[in-house]
Formats: sequence, structure tokens, C-alpha cells
Amino acid sequence: MELTELKGIGKNTAEKLSQLGIDGVMDLLFHLPLRYEDKTKITPIEDLIGFSYAQIEGEIVKSYVTQGRRPILVCEVDDGTEVMQLKFFNFYYSQKIKMSSGLRIRAYGEVRHGMYGMEIIHPEFSLGEKQPALAKSLTPIYPKSEGISQKLLQKATAQVVELLRKGGFDLQELLPADWLVKHQMPTLFDALLFVHQPPPDADVSKLLDQTHPAQQRLKIEEILAHFLAMHQARSAVEQLYAEALPIKDTQRKKLLARLPFQLTDAQNRVVTEIHEDMARNHPMQRLVQGDVGSGKTVVAALAMQAALSHGKQSVMMAPTEILAEQHLITLKEYFPDENLVFLSGKAKGLHRAEILGQIAKEARIIIGTHALFQADVEYHDLALVIIDEQHRFGVHQRLKLKQKGQTDHNMPHNLIMTATPIPRTLAQIAYANLDISVIDELPPNRKVINTLLLDNQKMPQLADRIRHACERGEQAYWVCTLIEESEHLRAKAAEDTFVALKEWFPDMEIGLIHGRLKSEEKQLIMNRFKANEIQLLIATTVIEVGVDVPNASLMVIENAERLGLSQLHQLRGRVGRGNRQSHCVLMYQSPLTENAQIRLQTMRETNDGFKIAQQDLKLRGPGEILGTRQKGSMEFRFSNPEQDAQLFEQAKIMAKELLKNQPGICKKIILRWQKQAKELAKV
Repeated sequence: MELTELKGIGKNTAEKLSQLGIDGVMDLLFHLPLRYEDKTKITPIEDLIGFSYAQIEGEIVKSYVTQGRRPILVCEVDDGTEVMQLKFFNFYYSQKIKMSSGLRIRAYGEVRHGMYGMEIIHPEFSLGEKQPALAKSLTPIYPKSEGISQKLLQKATAQVVELLRKGGFDLQELLPADWLVKHQMPTLFDALLFVHQPPPDADVSKLLDQTHPAQQRLKIEEILAHFLAMHQARSAVEQLYAEALPIKDTQRKKLLARLPFQLTDAQNRVVTEIHEDMARNHPMQRLVQGDVGSGKTVVAALAMQAALSHGKQSVMMAPTEILAEQHLITLKEYFPDENLVFLSGKAKGLHRAEILGQIAKEARIIIGTHALFQADVEYHDLALVIIDEQHRFGVHQRLKLKQKGQTDHNMPHNLIMTATPIPRTLAQIAYANLDISVIDELPPNRKVINTLLLDNQKMPQLADRIRHACERGEQAYWVCTLIEESEHLRAKAAEDTFVALKEWFPDMEIGLIHGRLKSEEKQLIMNRFKANEIQLLIATTVIEVGVDVPNASLMVIENAERLGLSQLHQLRGRVGRGNRQSHCVLMYQSPLTENAQIRLQTMRETNDGFKIAQQDLKLRGPGEILGTRQKGSMEFRFSNPEQDAQLFEQAKIMAKELLKNQPGICKKIILRWQKQAKELAKV
């Protein structure tokens, strides 16, 4: 049955539904409610609770328009228990006329504490003595996109649910019957009917907090599909061939002898795991996690050494030019005898042609940005692909780079690195198709960074702190955090700050770095900062990762409340790289939202990246932490790794049992829930 056969859905609407992943009638059935509205009852005004949704009904005692900078239509309602206000910021004059005193009104919306008691802003409402009957079940609210109204989704889904009820679908139950009985869960048929049209006697509290058995039944199958798809992805890669690149101990020691430091036990452990992978003849698929400053670049260099010892090419891709340039500088120190090539999107004309010629012939270490996977880039013997800060690249971008070195059945080894700590449980879910290594130890003698919170108004005290630090021969960063899409506006904000701080510190050498500077200009400024020719560096968040200046001991982040925990942690990690006691000052603009208070307090209380990531998961959800919300590599429609941790554990166990005993069922589960399973299998 086609979508256009449903009442109210034409060709244009069907195309818009496709953007939500709804291409067929069955897809509508699995487009599950995000939440519910309870319009089955009327709540007395005296019983209303702030920040909750409720439906009230009463008599309009007064309606008027406030005369301020922005006119507001206010409607005062009395239900016999108390009076409350309904407020409309966008209204028509005719609406004001209709809301006359003495008329009955029913309204639904979010209850808030106003200046004069409880209020609802822009409620749904109906007027008149004869109100419609109360809803018989909770009203489902579905995920929607532009051009698709909630009512359209509700009406279309109701038609499909009716078809299901009448046996219009061949809906096969794929979970073991004994497992459903043991865990007191309904069948798929009953669960779908229930979540789309919860009956009047449904446990509303469980439905609203997503813990009802019907919801759990659907979640467990979705989670199961994810684990099975990840297993499929891993199996597909293991069928491919990669040239074995065992490294001799002498070659490993050759690189280690060049280092001005000794590897930590954690680094040695991770390097051993990487070398063991590369010694096999199927592709390494390993994720290396390491907190800020844990030393991932040297681990990547030792992976490159294994490829170099066999005369093979290695490529390292970073999300920003400044991070890629930092890797280039570091790797030149580790490999002074090698021809290292750098490619970014700014390379043009003859210069670009020259770089491409080297990549296609003699270059054995190539570093760069997303330019590395463009169509005209050809590698001659690519055996190792390293992707740094991988969550910043989409599935398709990572795939394109890997395909550069892939022949019919031959694939390069693949090493993924991230300095964004990911909670262990989330990492196991998101990267179930990868082996995971964790550098869980910082270099010795690293001192804990002291983090302070400071209101923007207290600049004089901060100025003294900066001046004293620089007088002691130390250096400082000042990060501007203007959140703008335009790189031009970000650069302008940094330039304005640069001018202002020049007035505060007339005797100090101050530098400025932002994304609009040319590559050579950025490098010159960073070199001067490293050489302590610049005491205070003004920067946008381009210095978030990769910058390493051991003498810098003070980090100032202005308007820190605008940034997420992960970014704040990354920026703080630019200091504390030497032996000095380092400090991070988070400046903020009052008043702070509740979430901003939690973020800043978390930063003050801990330097542990994994604890910070756990808090970040609670505040933002898995999609944003992994960078997948807009890139589509781990999107659960219904489940939440934080809230449904127990279900994830159950699904992992069930996945192993089904793969062993019922492989045919596994494919059906994947196809039902994961349209992108084939794409995932390649990544």
C-alpha cells in the first residue's frame, strides 16, 4: 500500500514525509511517539503544578491587550477554584473580540509561574458552552519536520493503526516467545497498538517517562537491531583483506629513541594493541580514546612507523586546518627523514597540483583536512588511515577516505582517535563494530588545572591575574566564544576583543588568531607564541584541539556559559601541559540558565574527562556528544542509552544468542529497524 492511498496524503506530502524516513505505510507504524499529551481530564486550576502540561476549563472573566513594547492578549479564566491567565503574544484582533467575558473556554499547554499566579502561554484552546468530549486516550506527539504538521501525522498514523487492528499487515513477531513471557512484555502487535493509541486506563506516568512495558518491548527490538547491524558491519570488514604490517622491535625503538619523553604504561598498552592489529591480514578497526593531553599523536606516529617500515603510505585527517598543522609540526619532529605532505582546502592551482603529484608518487606520510578524500586525490599505496576527532566527520566523509585505499577485496588499516571522552557504555553501543582502546593515564608530573568561575563584571581582578602571570614569564590564552555561523563575524568579535585588551595591557605583546587568517599567518603567530614572543594570545575556538604550548599556564574563556561541556574541557586542556600550576578562568554573563550553572559547576569540580562526558550525556543526549544528530551514524528513534541502560545490556546478550541460534531472524530485525544497515556495514 502506497502512502498516497491514505486520506490526506498527496504526492507533495509523501515527499516531505520521506525526509522523516517515512517512505511507506509500514514506516508510519514504526514512527513512534516522542511523548504524549493528556487531554483525557480537566485539572482544577488550584491543583496546577508549574512546568507541567495540563488541560483547564472555566469562564472568561476578563480579556484585554497590554500596552507595552510588545502587545499581549491576556485572558483571565476562573474555574471556581482559582483564576489564572492565558497569554497570547501573536494574536488577531478578531481573537480578542471572540474571547469575551462570560464565555466558556478549554485550554491545554505548559503551566508556568507568572507574576499573578499560574499562566499558560499560547495554549491550544476551544471556545463555547458546548465543548467536545474529552479524549479517550492519550494524544501521541510524533517527531516531525518542516511542512508536516502534528495533526497530519496523527491522522495518517491513526489510519495505519486501524489497518493493523484489522489485520492489514503481515507483522511477524521476531522476538522469542519465552523471552517475552519471562520479561512480561507484550507482542509487537499489541505494543504498537498500545503506544499509538494508549487506552483510557493506561498507566499515564509510565507512558510519560517511557517505562511502560509496551514501550520497553519496542525499545528492546530497536536496540537489538542496532547491535545486530554493528555485528554485521564488523563481520563485513573482517571478510576483507588488508596487508599484514608487523613492526620489528628495532623499528619501534628507533622512533621511541627520538622522543624527548617516555611513553606512559597506557600509551604502551594501546600501541601494542594497534601493532597486533596491523600484524594481521584483515583491516584494523580500532578507536583510541584519550583525555586531553594524554598523548594520542605519538600513538598515531607509532602506527605510522609500522606502515613506513613496509614502505607503505599513511594518511592522517583532522577536522580543522590548525589541528592538522599542529600534527604536521609534531610528526616532522618524529619523522625528520621522511617527506611529509600537507593538503588542505586552501591549496590551489599549481601548488595543489604539486602536492597531488607527491601523494600519487613518493609521499609516505600525508596530513590534512577533509580535502584528503576529494575526487582528484589519488594515493599510490595507502595502507593506514588515521582519523582524528572522528565525531566531527560524517559517516560518508569517513567512508570516502577509507575507500581511497580500497581495492576489490583489499582495504587499509583504520585507526580512529578522539580526545572527546565518551562514557564507556555509550562507546560500547556507538562503536560496537570497533575495537576500543583507552589511554587512561596522563603523563607524569601533570598538575590538576585549577578552574575558577568569574562574572564578566570582574574584569579588573582578572586583569591583575593575567598581568602577574605574564610578569612571571608565563603565557595566557583569551578565547572569544561568539556563537555565529559566519567565520567573518567570529573573526570580527576576536578583533574587537584584541583592540580592547590592547588598552588593558599596553605593555604586553598580544597576538590574535582566528579561522580567516591564512595558513602561513596562523603558523607564524603560533610559532611566536610557542617562542614566548607573544604573552597573551586572543583566539576563537580554532585552538580547541591540538595546540600544545607547555609555558601557557592561564586560560580565560569569555562567555563560557555559551559552550558545551566537551568544548570547555577541550579548551581548558590547552593549558596544564608543562610543570607549572595552571588555571582556567570561566567568565560568564548573569543570569545563568539551570543547564549553564550545571555545566560551569561541573567544570569547577572535576578535571576528569570521563566524568565530564557522563554529565554531558545527561544534559545533551548521545546524538550531540557523538556528533551524529545531523550525520546519522547512531540515531535511536525511541531508545536512550542513558535512560535505558538495562535494556541495552539485555539486548547485547540476546544479540549473541540470536546470532548463534537464529541468524535468519537477525536479518529481518535489522531490516525492520535500520534502513542504514547497509551503509553502516561499510563504515
